[in-house]
Amino acid sequence: MYRPDLSPVADSLALSALAGALPLLTLFVLLGAVRLKAHWAGLAALAVAVLVAVTAYGMPPGLALLAGAEGAAFGLFPIMWIVVAALWVHQLTVFSGRFEDLRRSFNLVSDDPRVQALLIAFCFGALLEALAGFGAPVAITGVMLMALGFSPVRAAVTALVANTAPVAFGAVATPIITAGSLTGISYEDIGAYVGRQTPLLALFVPLLLVALVDGVRGMRQTWPVALVCGAAFALAQFVSASFVSVELTDIIASLVSLAAVVGFLRLWRPAGGARVRESLRTAAVREGADARSDGPGPSDAGAGAARDGAGDGEGARLGTARMLLAFLPYLVVIAVFSVAKLWDAAEEFLAGTDVQVAWPGLDGQVLTAAGERSSTTVYAFPWLSSPGSLLLLCGVLVAAAYRLRIADAAREFARTVVSLRWALLTVACVLALAYVMNLSGQTVTVGTWIAGAGAAFAFLSPLLGWLGTAVTGSDTSANALFATLQQSAAGRAGLDPTLLVAANTSGGVVGKMISPQNLTIAATAVGLTGRESELFRKAIAWSLLLLLVLCLLVFAQSHGLAWMLP
Repeated sequence: MYRPDLSPVADSLALSALAGALPLLTLFVLLGAVRLKAHWAGLAALAVAVLVAVTAYGMPPGLALLAGAEGAAFGLFPIMWIVVAALWVHQLTVFSGRFEDLRRSFNLVSDDPRVQALLIAFCFGALLEALAGFGAPVAITGVMLMALGFSPVRAAVTALVANTAPVAFGAVATPIITAGSLTGISYEDIGAYVGRQTPLLALFVPLLLVALVDGVRGMRQTWPVALVCGAAFALAQFVSASFVSVELTDIIASLVSLAAVVGFLRLWRPAGGARVRESLRTAAVREGADARSDGPGPSDAGAGAARDGAGDGEGARLGTARMLLAFLPYLVVIAVFSVAKLWDAAEEFLAGTDVQVAWPGLDGQVLTAAGERSSTTVYAFPWLSSPGSLLLLCGVLVAAAYRLRIADAAREFARTVVSLRWALLTVACVLALAYVMNLSGQTVTVGTWIAGAGAAFAFLSPLLGWLGTAVTGSDTSANALFATLQQSAAGRAGLDPTLLVAANTSGGVVGKMISPQNLTIAATAVGLTGRESELFRKAIAWSLLLLLVLCLLVFAQSHGLAWMLP
């Protein structure tokens, strides 16, 4: 049986951590500096991870390849299964012709693109994150922003940055529940701690969004509504996580912030909306040729709607029936996920259909660094309970409501899969990389080396969550990798274990926007396949800035600001 050695290189933890970090450095350099396409960067980083596992960590080549195979399978199902199903649901709306009505419906609330970014990317995206997560909010809101006149790059970056504050409580608080089950700390306590961290990000993210859409000038003109949006979300997230329900936190926060923005717009509206619409239209036309040169994708019809009608003011007045049909897919998603996640009987039934597969040749052959049998070698196959399967059900219901022919719905599904072919390869490679690093011991070596900072580890603690989410694309996976490490490091350094486990979760929030998995999903959704490196360069600065804010906050909470904690 293979048991990882945390210091295999010259018996030095520092040198071993440097070797263990080589796959990540390869990935980020190829994406950010070399500007390689994400699937090639992912393949190269995976090759480096296998090489390091075999040569530096002494992992048998067969086990390293089997670990990569299991990770690739997990990347395809359930991760990319969710994205495929989510984009298919959206494409049914486009095919039926209802997407233009959806655009006009948002125009009835406000035709200012900066406000629409808050409503769609931040509020509606947070609701999607609360219910589904795993990239679906970025894919859907990115396409919706394009249909409102945003250029592909601006739509993708806006969706990526917006998908930060709600991530910790995403998929009905799955990351926090996972951390609780692994550490033995009550997940309600972890959620309450996270509720003292991520709301501070939520307060400022809407200001960043309006700056992304319209620069400093746009921030000056729209800061009141952006502040109302962020403050309402932050307050609701804090109250719900602390006193109501950790599982319902993002659902409550997203709906409260949406209502706050709509109510505030009845009293005040920003100036400069017409100027921004014209500016976005010009940028969309300029970038349109580049986006289309990569071939048709799920977003093409939405982009066409943007080119044909964005910026036409309030547009035609819509009847109630047409508005309901326009929002029908998202109402169906909310209804289905609410039943599946919040009704105990349905949740237990769905969980009972999950299939656990002991990965052939791998299960029982790998130990953890602590000498325990690794549970990662058992592949969970949630064929019915997966958010992707629930989204598929939503698509069937939407197709029936729109009276689409079965052949048309099936053709749109096949078209969606084909358009996501490179995204499927990228995510499979990234998750294969994560599994090789995890099972070989590379990830734990890097984390243990960082944890050696002692009391200063409180400052570095969010970095581990950021790193884990950046690699895997999932805050849940980041907690699976590092939650117990955070707990043990806190004990050695004399720090609050719950604080550091929460910091791992919060750090993952700002790592998601630069995850190759999320970058690929965003790029594919808006028709920028192969240009993930461009999105990475635009998102990395925001990710590092927010990470620094979190590091400073957690360090302060471990010392002078301990009064903030429960």
